[in-house]
Amino acid sequence: MRILQVHNAYTHSGGEEAVVAAEYAMLKQYGHEVYQWIVNSSTVHEANALAKAKIAINSVWSGDSYVETKKILQEYQPDVVHVHNTIPLISPSVYAACRSSGVPVVHTLHNYKLICPGAYLYRQGRVCEECVDKSVRYPGLVHGCYRNNRTQTAIAVTGLTINQLRKTYQSDVDIYIALTRFARQKFIEGGLPPDKIAVKPNFVTSDIQPGRHAGGYALFAGKLMQYKGVETLLRAWDLLNEPIPLKVVGQGPLEILFKSNLPRGVEYLGRIPREQVLSLMQEASFVVFPSEWYEGFPMTIAEAFATATPVVASRMAAMAEIVRDGSSGWHFTPGDAQDLANTVQAAWSDPSEVSRRGALARRQYDECYSLEKNYQMTISIYKTAIEWFKGRSSATVF
Repeated sequence: MRILQVHNAYTHSGGEEAVVAAEYAMLKQYGHEVYQWIVNSSTVHEANALAKAKIAINSVWSGDSYVETKKILQEYQPDVVHVHNTIPLISPSVYAACRSSGVPVVHTLHNYKLICPGAYLYRQGRVCEECVDKSVRYPGLVHGCYRNNRTQTAIAVTGLTINQLRKTYQSDVDIYIALTRFARQKFIEGGLPPDKIAVKPNFVTSDIQPGRHAGGYALFAGKLMQYKGVETLLRAWDLLNEPIPLKVVGQGPLEILFKSNLPRGVEYLGRIPREQVLSLMQEASFVVFPSEWYEGFPMTIAEAFATATPVVASRMAAMAEIVRDGSSGWHFTPGDAQDLANTVQAAWSDPSEVSRRGALARRQYDECYSLEKNYQMTISIYKTAIEWFKGRSSATVF
């Protein structure tokens, strides 16, 4: 199969770039021809004011990108195009170019950009769904949700509205990939066709082995930001009846909280290489994931499962779906420090149960998040998109 990957990379490489690279390597490993059209948003910051204004307008619909897409399709003749991100340099015109060229389109929904101008369904320290069921996402404009900038938010809302009116997202994309069932439901509530949304999680590419889990500590690894629940984490450790060792890995705006006056047992390690984080997981009793927003698909949880480490996670959105309470981990009420403290104490006091859930976490990884499993799901989605585009299948399969 010949696949064209399309991605507007962010200025600072992150999770989406990692997924694009992982899927590229996976498809090549299984013998497919994969071509990439990747542009980088770093050029936006280097542009002058006039150029930035043009880029902003073109992010709604770019004629230049339409022409460029047609040229690339003619050159590579792909069987399917897999789009990851189009904003701001490529724009949604890529979908129409594929449609007019007779090439099916698959699009991965890495965030909530199509139903939320701010992309994350999170505002002022809390989950926000005000725009989800609106045909015009005007609440986002009122709040200036995109980068806390009303001008930039106005452009984002305009783009969503225009493409809603021309049915770009309903008609020009053959299959969407949501990362979880929770996310799929949110996009359905936001107006995307249910029969076009498949669910395919992210996956772990490297050969990660289960650990010994003899380190005698819990582990947090992630960005030190409010929506990651780090303040709840620290409050919970203050409430523990007895100190439980906790190693904290990461950087972010709330790093200052970890510089002094830490609760008993908490050790801050800063930012360390991924290989060292995986080594810490292999020795940890469990990972704590106290996030308080609608996560997409947390790779930290998948990697923990690969090392046979169970996870204590917030009972919300993707976390509640991925971490199975009583099986691959424990749930607690989001933002509730006392409930987190109680849950951690219960887990810590029962090593045999920790071991049992760790084994089940590894089993869940093998069944759901391995490279081989993800490859099978990916190719199935591509084949379905091709069949649908050709009109040989009209059945609802998702």
